[in-house]
Amino acid sequence: MRIADLELDLDVFAGPFDLLLTLVLREEIDLLEVDLAEVVIAYIDHLEQRGELELEAATEFLVLIAALLELKSRLLLPGEEVEELIELDPGEAAEELLARLLDAHRYRAAATHLRERLATQEGHRFRSAPLPRALRRASLTEAEAAYNPALLARAIGSLLRVPEPVDVRHMVGSRVTVAERLAHLRALLRRGRFSFEEAVARADRVTVAVTLYAVLELYKQGELNWSQEEPFGEITIEPGPSSGALSPGAASERLTA
Repeated sequence: MRIADLELDLDVFAGPFDLLLTLVLREEIDLLEVDLAEVVIAYIDHLEQRGELELEAATEFLVLIAALLELKSRLLLPGEEVEELIELDPGEAAEELLARLLDAHRYRAAATHLRERLATQEGHRFRSAPLPRALRRASLTEAEAAYNPALLARAIGSLLRVPEPVDVRHMVGSRVTVAERLAHLRALLRRGRFSFEEAVARADRVTVAVTLYAVLELYKQGELNWSQEEPFGEITIEPGPSSGALSPGAASERLTA
């Protein structure tokens, strides 16, 4: 949002914010009569209506409102010496505001530069300066011995060696399918009520997981209902309203789709 888009409706002024700033600098509107709190509230309301915040425009607004607050505070302070300090013509006041805007622009540029440098060095940081003497715990001779080039080369070379293949012949993978567990559950449902422990008796962990998925699928199709009286208690499974409506082959095709 540009500052020029901010419309104000104050007791002494109605119009865009940049026009109010121009009239104040030209001393056509007394800054003491301007309620700067209402200006800030109007800006916040405008941001809420737009639902977005542009940091550059917000920074510009904050710099301008801070400059107006400083000028107004000087006007409110008593004493002839202070009044001499605030005797600025519109040109000087505009130059002061422009200088502050330029400072804010330089700070934003510096922040952008640092952010880009951090982005290029993501995952690693380089230290160009040597360690402080207080942090050195070894002499230069000991450090050279520890970081011998030949030792470093051997360490890097060991990383390039291809490791021996891992023997996985002792590992047996589960080959159970969802269709098999569906057929197993339907066979149990034809007998009536049963427990989940009975459905996965002497089964491995993968088979238990596939069986649970099959139970949820049959529950979604209405072929079974399940209940559990307490947390971690026994799960009881019984035929549902649509039990036997789908054949094992049809259910397999539906799962594949």
